Amino acid sequence: MSFFSVQGLTKRFGGLTALDDVSFEVEKGSIFSVIGPNGSGKSTAFNCINGIYKPTAGSIHFQGNKISGLSPSRIARMGLARTFQNIELFASETTVDNLMLGRHQHMSTGLWRGMAMLGRRTWAAREEIENREHVEQVLETLELEAVRNRPVSELPYGTQKRVELGRALAMEPLLLLVDEPTAGMNPEERADIGERLRKLRDDLGLTILLIEHHMQLAIGLADRVLALNFGRPIALGPPDEVQSHPEVVKAYLGDG
Repeated sequence: MSFFSVQGLTKRFGGLTALDDVSFEVEKGSIFSVIGPNGSGKSTAFNCINGIYKPTAGSIHFQGNKISGLSPSRIARMGLARTFQNIELFASETTVDNLMLGRHQHMSTGLWRGMAMLGRRTWAAREEIENREHVEQVLETLELEAVRNRPVSELPYGTQKRVELGRALAMEPLLLLVDEPTAGMNPEERADIGERLRKLRDDLGLTILLIEHHMQLAIGLADRVLALNFGRPIALGPPDEVQSHPEVVKAYLGDG
């Protein structure tokens, strides 16, 4: 049984085919990168995987269960978490509060009710404490302790991207979908995020499905790579083979 697989994934918007017969498998404990120029269909694939879009055709399976067509909340409860290319945080809330939002599916009492009951000797209070302990571990893992009580709006862009990664980690995912984690970053910030993703794979055994426009980072991190162009797969395999594939070189550099 494959840990995660996509078979014949196709997505059309009216007369536009955004994804055309895309298939791949991701092994447990690996980093799988999806690369391609802007508009190649990378984010559309993620939107189908986590339930934002319903595929036109094809299927997506996770740990033997078909997830294509399910709601985003149900897919998240099965163990998939996602970050977004554009930061999707509550800017006026603190780092800790944003990470706590990633724990909502583990709270039987509900996040806000649990916060209101903190300090009372109730199940909600105990549950709140347990979830905050998990968030503390995420803060430590991503070295966010120093900004734990600062509103996200006050943080540098690179740190905000780490907070968003932390919120996804707080969900305790089995498969982490990371969408353009280094978009808008300088080379040092890009290298930092790359190293953190590698450590999540190596130290926590986390399986990561990565979308990344910066090909060298995606190639350097990945165990296997899928290259898309105009919604169609043009290469799939080990990083070195995909990087040197003629269609991939053409897609990134053009004919000239």
